[in-house]
Formats: sequence, structure tokens, C-alpha cells
Amino acid sequence: MTRLLRRLLGRLPVGWLQLTHSRGRLAAAIAGVAFANVLVLVQIGLAGALNGTIVQDYAFFDADIMISAGDGNTMTDGSNVARAHLWRAMADPQVADGTSLYFGTVTWSRESGDTQLQTFGIDPVATGFVTPELAPIVSSLAVADRAAIDRTTRRLEPDLVVDLSEEAPLRFETEGRTLSVTSAFTGGVGFTADGYMLVSDQTFLALFPRRESGAPNHLLLHAAPGADPAHVAQRLQERLGGDLRVRAMQAAIEADQRYQGTQRPTGIIFGFGVVIGVLVGLVIVYQVLSTDVADHLREYATFKAVGYPHGYFIGVILEEALILASLGFVPGVLIASGLYLALHAATGLPLVMTPETAIAVLLGTMAACALSGMLATRRLAAADPADLF
Repeated sequence: MTRLLRRLLGRLPVGWLQLTHSRGRLAAAIAGVAFANVLVLVQIGLAGALNGTIVQDYAFFDADIMISAGDGNTMTDGSNVARAHLWRAMADPQVADGTSLYFGTVTWSRESGDTQLQTFGIDPVATGFVTPELAPIVSSLAVADRAAIDRTTRRLEPDLVVDLSEEAPLRFETEGRTLSVTSAFTGGVGFTADGYMLVSDQTFLALFPRRESGAPNHLLLHAAPGADPAHVAQRLQERLGGDLRVRAMQAAIEADQRYQGTQRPTGIIFGFGVVIGVLVGLVIVYQVLSTDVADHLREYATFKAVGYPHGYFIGVILEEALILASLGFVPGVLIASGLYLALHAATGLPLVMTPETAIAVLLGTMAACALSGMLATRRLAAADPADLF
């Protein structure tokens, strides 16, 4: 390692030699940096899982524009929308089609515990507003009390949904009704529910008798061929009034992610977790490097007295900082990857370690360690060799 660093730096790797001089201190520093990396990576992974579950709420549907209530910040909250707005929107020549979307949460009581299912109700004729994979499933929901369930639902035994059919459905009671699950699809668990369920709009209204057919949660629209959904949405916003939120589907997804990431407690906590991880790494590396500077202050002062510039010492400290960042990053990534797998197995949340995330954290770690190194050299810059001997 010494020879390699000497070739890379073009000089004796003083920083590396100083770090390895005390193996115990080096091991503690690497462990500290690795811990900070694990903390940051896990928080980023959870934040990414949050964004992934937000996108999944929209991924079932194939629409260009979504109309929501003015307080509808996410797919799953906000007031209801008068269905009369659907007819007004469809009067626009650049709107090709539209449908209503209902949302609610039902509880499936099981021996293993209650399962919360995010339930979407949609007209079974409106198969053009769901993905091609879901179109045949949605069209089969026209029969009363028929449902399709997410096969990845948390704590759902896989064998329950392997051979579902109209002749052999999975039946369970919820909200005072008996549902017949005749098909399954792939969705995903989230932070607020254990899985998804699809039913027809009429079955949905039977499950939620206090809801009215004329007050869905959202309205979905298809823009006419060649029309720009963003421009159509802007025009509809002006036409329908300020008590509604009319957005292109992609804009709605992005707004939902911003809202949940910056205003909901879960997103804010994950953001603070990243900040705390960075601060932990800064403090640990600063403590190691400042102690190293203090221990070798006389040697540095000797070099300074014989003419070595201050930049040389900064280079040595930065060398130590980058070595610590690199050595601490490797075990940090390995431990975080293991935690990702464990959390996914325990919760079903979509935690994924992407190369972009790993590289970003590595660069951030190097920057944080470099900043700690710069701070640690302040005492050396003010040191006068004459006062040290």
C-alpha cells in the first residue's frame, strides 16, 4: 500500500504512515466512518422506498391528467371531487376520455393479524385507464363483490393467490361484506398499508356506504392524440376553478413526492437522519485528524521551520482524510446492503442500493472528510516553531 500511494502521490505517503502508526486509532476511525456511512445509506434507502411507494400508487393507472381536490396533496388524501367536473372537463376538445377513481382503506382481519389494504375503485369498463397488465383484471370486476388483490401484500401466504379463478376464489369478509378474490396482481407494500386491492366502483360504494357515487377521490383524463397534457391541464385549471388541482400525471407524482418528503413527518425524519449521519462522520474524522495534528505538532513545526509551505501539511491531512473516507466506505456499503436485505425481508419495502446512491455517498464522505481535515489544520497554521521548542 505504501508503494502504491508513493507512486500516486509522487512523494512519501506521510499521511498513510501516520495513520498506520497507531493501528487501534485507525481501526476506530474506520469504524466511525463506516457507521456514518451506514446511517446515511439506510436513511437514503428508506427515503427512496418512500418515493417508490408514492410512485406505485400512480403506477397502476394510465392517465394523462388527474383532477383532485384543492387539499389533495397526495393520491391518498384530500377531499372528494364532484363528478360533475368530469363532464365539464370532457367538454374540452383536447380531452378524449375520462373516468372516476375512488380510494379507501379496508381491514382484512386474519389469524396472523389485521391486514390493511389500500383499495381503489374504478369503472370496470374503463380499462384504458389502467396498465395493460391490469386491463383484463379490471374488466373481470364487474360482478358484485369481486376483487383483485396484491400478491405481494405483507404477511399474505403466497399459496393463497397461486390458483385464483372465478371457480376457486379466495373469500374473506371486510366492512360487513364477503369479497371474492378471483385474481392477483403485483403491487407492493407501503408505509401506510400492507398492500393493494382493486374493485369496481359499485363494489367500492357497497364497501363504503357513506360514500357517494358523485364524489370520487380523483378524476382521470386522457388527452386527445397530439395534445400536450401540461397545457391541457393548465387550461382546465383556469376553466374549472381554483378549488381543484388539475395536473399532468407526472406533475402530480412529483408534487406528491415533494410534499411527503418535505412536509410529512416520515420524509422529514429521513432527511434529518441523513444530516445526522453526515455530522457524525464529520465529528469522528475531525477528532481523529485533530488528535493526529496535535500528536505530531513538533514534527510539523520542524518541517515548517526548514521551509515546507503550509500547503504541504494540508496535503498530508487531506491524504489522511481521503484514506479514511475510502477505507470506511467499503464496510459501510456492505453493512448497509445487508440491512437493506433484512429490512426488505421484514417489511417488504422496496429498498434498493443503486450505484448512483453508492457513488454519491462516497463523494459526500470524501467531501466531509476533506472538510474535517481542513478544520484540523487550523491549529497548525497558527503554530509558531519558535514557541514549540
